[in-house]
Amino acid sequence: MTVVDWPEARVSVWEPAAGLGAQAVLLALLAAGAGLYPVAWLAGAAYAVVVCGVLAGAMTRSRTPLGPAGRVTLARAILVGGVTALVTMNLIGEETPVALLVPLAAVALALDAVDGHVARRTGTVSALGARFDMEIDAFLILVLSVNVSRALGPWVLLIGLMRYGFAAAALVAPWLREPLPPSLARKTVAALQGVLLLVLSAGVLPAPAAIAVAGVALASLSWSFGRDVLWLWRNRPAPAAVAALPAAPERVAG
Repeated sequence: MTVVDWPEARVSVWEPAAGLGAQAVLLALLAAGAGLYPVAWLAGAAYAVVVCGVLAGAMTRSRTPLGPAGRVTLARAILVGGVTALVTMNLIGEETPVALLVPLAAVALALDAVDGHVARRTGTVSALGARFDMEIDAFLILVLSVNVSRALGPWVLLIGLMRYGFAAAALVAPWLREPLPPSLARKTVAALQGVLLLVLSAGVLPAPAAIAVAGVALASLSWSFGRDVLWLWRNRPAPAAVAALPAAPERVAG
């Protein structure tokens, strides 16, 4: 996959600003359909402010425009803001209709297969776009795991927190920051998490089956992370050679 080297030029950040406006519109529509409480509004709005603010800063620092694929990811991010607001309503005991939550999350998951395809077709693959896509994926998985944990227990949160735990560990273990080789298995497991959590959020499975499905999701994700950590450990950079100390000067007889 070729990463585009964008020219050194001033990058317009109108897309993040437009994203804030779109998020406000979506929250207003959800308020009409689900009666969002102020705390849910604040959760969705705070999420949008953080995402769009960080995105604008990253675009400016890297001088990388968002591009067509990044706009698809931004649309996904807006949908995730709506999911965040609906899950917040569930957390405070005001159940939102599954008919709103599930389709919104389903479209956000489906678009995950679109942005990468658009980037490759248009030749606009960039490190910024890839990172933006990854972070939106991770946050959606976290929000869905929070929603499912209400029924199945706090252990389900491990699904959403595992990626953030890995990132925290990389702060103290630099070898965890090394790039990983492409892996179809890793991509499959990552996509599986969203699908299984979406099924569990729909509430269509009996309790034993739901626990089994969540267990499969957690086990597969643990295997994937464990395999990557083992690969990184085995291929970690060798420590820098310690420079030899200068030899002590020979003693000269007085």
